[in-house]
Amino acid sequence: MLTDVSLVLSPVDRVGLIGENGSGKSTLLSIIAGLRPPDTGRVTATAPGTPRASIGLLRQEPPFSAEETVGDAVERAVEPGRAAADRVALLAAELAERPEDPRTLERYSDALATAERLDVWGIDARRDRTLAGLGLAALERSRATAELSGGQRARLSLAWLLLSGPDVLLLDEPTNHLDEDATAHLVGVLQSWPGPVLMASHDRAFLEQAATSLIDLDPSPAPHADSEGLIGDGDGTGIGVTRFTGGFGEYLDARHAARRRWERRYEEEQDELTRLRAAVGASSQVGHSDWRPRTETRAAAKFYADRNARVVSRRLTEARSRLDALERSRLGRPPEPLRFRGLTAAGTPRDGHDEGPLIAVTNITVPERLSPTSLALRREDRLLITGANGSGKSTLIGVLAARITPDGGTRLAGPRARIAELTQDTALPDPRRRGPGRTVRECYADLVDVHRAERTPIETFGLIAHRDLNRALSALSVGQRRRVALAVLLADPPDVLLLDEPTNHLSLALVTELEAAIGDYPGAVVVASHDRWLRDRWTGTRLHLTAPPHGKVAWSEG
Repeated sequence: MLTDVSLVLSPVDRVGLIGENGSGKSTLLSIIAGLRPPDTGRVTATAPGTPRASIGLLRQEPPFSAEETVGDAVERAVEPGRAAADRVALLAAELAERPEDPRTLERYSDALATAERLDVWGIDARRDRTLAGLGLAALERSRATAELSGGQRARLSLAWLLLSGPDVLLLDEPTNHLDEDATAHLVGVLQSWPGPVLMASHDRAFLEQAATSLIDLDPSPAPHADSEGLIGDGDGTGIGVTRFTGGFGEYLDARHAARRRWERRYEEEQDELTRLRAAVGASSQVGHSDWRPRTETRAAAKFYADRNARVVSRRLTEARSRLDALERSRLGRPPEPLRFRGLTAAGTPRDGHDEGPLIAVTNITVPERLSPTSLALRREDRLLITGANGSGKSTLIGVLAARITPDGGTRLAGPRARIAELTQDTALPDPRRRGPGRTVRECYADLVDVHRAERTPIETFGLIAHRDLNRALSALSVGQRRRVALAVLLADPPDVLLLDEPTNHLSLALVTELEAAIGDYPGAVVVASHDRWLRDRWTGTRLHLTAPPHGKVAWSEG
């Protein structure tokens, strides 16, 4: 997964970690955090006044137990700051008793620096500001964290990490459950963070604002031999990392240029290898094969034969030397990049001639989750649903998909309309319950049925690398599993395609291709998203929701 990865982060670095799904971003963060040992290499983290810097990682599992209340979890997060304040007070008392003791003075200075970094004298204000900034101010402190929604738990996990104040901040998809206001708050916090930040993210607008540089884990043009040949050759893993400065737009241009250079240099090296191999394998005769010396004396024949042998030996030695050197240093073949083949790679919706709405909802409501909402979807419609956390975007998607039953209002769907939903939290059940060892190819066949999988294999969509098709589904990254879920939906193209936060966990390349494909889909497409990059470029209809109980629905075009 990771080969020869080296990087250095300074205290002022805010680095975006990017790459295809399954390229090792989460693995690298886990290694740096000390949760997973690397096979080779080491991680070094230093901070002033401490033997080792503290490292905090935002990951899928929350840092608090289900038994804790919101207040208990938040208070435990600020414990390091309160402990630092107590240590400053203790050492100040010792220093008052022994003002000339250089060791006590040094310990006091280090403790004071730590306390200032953790802002210990403003803990309560920072706590309240962080909870409000992440949309958690209204949460009752006595509420059990087990009762929170998935999005609330994710935001509380982020708040917990920020309040704990680690020296090094590692973030894995930090904006997945953040609305625009919460994302803006996070950007402001990171821009003033007193230490290095490394963040794996597929949020293009967030990277554009928050990152000072980008590190790409996708394959780079570096030679590396192992017992099975060249890693990075063809469909293998990448080697090293590539660092880009500037924003996301500059990264795209630089990446395309680097790819073209790699392809051109690889072709040139292959031509040279072919020429050198031919030279080494050519006839050992110098000159014309039917040439004979003018004199037929034995001495003359021996002279010319010896000269011919010396020339051939020198040329062969030079060719072999150049060939060996090029074989050792040659670039791996640029791997064929995953290219999404579009929403209609498996065909088009079966019932393409329906008249009237495919689905219509009238004054549907879900108490405390969705205010009265009405809409009708026709085959050509493109609808973007926006709104803050808690405004009901996912709830509306669930009602449209018939996964959630509204408490009020009506929902009507065309008798032949097929509706498919890509949910935020990808769960791929094995309908035949054959165990966690089922491969990607096998699980796909289970979920779409064997006959359809034969007609439309998962390779049709360009969503999963060939090397991963026979891996256990459980071994894939979250983004790769979401790719499988998308393939399952598209194997039998629906009339109404519902995408809930489709840019979460998916690679930057796939997200860009997916957005480009929406406009040409011969069915209705509904997208619920916080993604500012997507919203800024949306050309269809928009539906903006505000949270109940006084929520409103606002429509706009383009």
